[in-house]
Amino acid sequence: MRRIVLNLLSLLLIGCSFPKGDHYIFPKEERLLAQTVEIDTGLFRYAFRIRAQADTAIVMDLHGADYFYHAFTYPDFRYLTSFGKHGGSPQEMLSAENVRYANGIVWTLDANKSEMVRLEWALLKDSLVRKEAISFGDGILRALDFAIYDDSTFIVPDYSGESRFCRVDRKGQLLCKEGFIPTRHTQMLKNAGPAMAQAWRSFIDYNPRNGVLAAVTQLGEVLEIYNLQDSTHVVRFGPYGEPEFRVSEGYAVPSGIMGFSDVQVTDHAIYAVFHGRTFKELSQQRGELIDGGQYIYVFSLTGEPLCKYVLDRFIYGICVDEKNKTIIATDVNSDQPIVMFNTKIG
Repeated sequence: MRRIVLNLLSLLLIGCSFPKGDHYIFPKEERLLAQTVEIDTGLFRYAFRIRAQADTAIVMDLHGADYFYHAFTYPDFRYLTSFGKHGGSPQEMLSAENVRYANGIVWTLDANKSEMVRLEWALLKDSLVRKEAISFGDGILRALDFAIYDDSTFIVPDYSGESRFCRVDRKGQLLCKEGFIPTRHTQMLKNAGPAMAQAWRSFIDYNPRNGVLAAVTQLGEVLEIYNLQDSTHVVRFGPYGEPEFRVSEGYAVPSGIMGFSDVQVTDHAIYAVFHGRTFKELSQQRGELIDGGQYIYVFSLTGEPLCKYVLDRFIYGICVDEKNKTIIATDVNSDQPIVMFNTKIG
């Protein structure tokens, strides 16, 4: 309890910067052409997330029929194994929200089971073995994303409306709540906190090397940066501003635009996939439906806009490889859903 109180008190002292005047404007814009990565097309239904580390890559299939995850060698993408079997048994998964890959250890999140699972490579590195399962305790409302803070702590978004994030220990228990929804509609937040939190659903990423936690809204155009080393908080609004929605029977019904769909904090910058298409536009599509975002926004670690990449296709998830100056992405519209962009990173 004392730890929770101290964390809450620290939030009252946290440095917070809100934008003044105009919305952010990117000083430069570049066009990127995708290179298709040839893989077994029978594996995927909706390739949503991609993570790569050292010589392996993991792709998450949001609507996987048999398995939610597929592992490949990297960067040549030879198939290795599938894991996260879809099913209702204790060893299987009901849903997949995200995957984290750090130091050779893989973590997955199943919102329908309120469970995170740790997996490690087998000795021959030809399969992943389930090692640990963590069930969320009271106070964690349907976790839809997570980030690894350290060996014993995770960060998950808070959907109660009371705060922005929860810190959770290795047993799935709530340690503390942090942050706040940076909305200008404070009365609505007070009266309809859970609905507001739904509308402000964000994708998150954390880099332990620089202490930067970034969150980007699925609706609207808002970037938040929490530096957990110096306790600063920066909020950047794009031209589309806050998420737009209406409340119906306690739930948030989205309007306005589809905003961001993924974010990555590297050692040097923040990369985020942006859609920017209105729900009206999406509903009026004819013929083959196109899903995803056509832009990658790049910000400094303090939220300064650096570059706007305009892509030749629509993507959902990204993995930034600063060493090889490439961005790997998932294209849910293609039979070959893994693509690569060469950039001038660094």
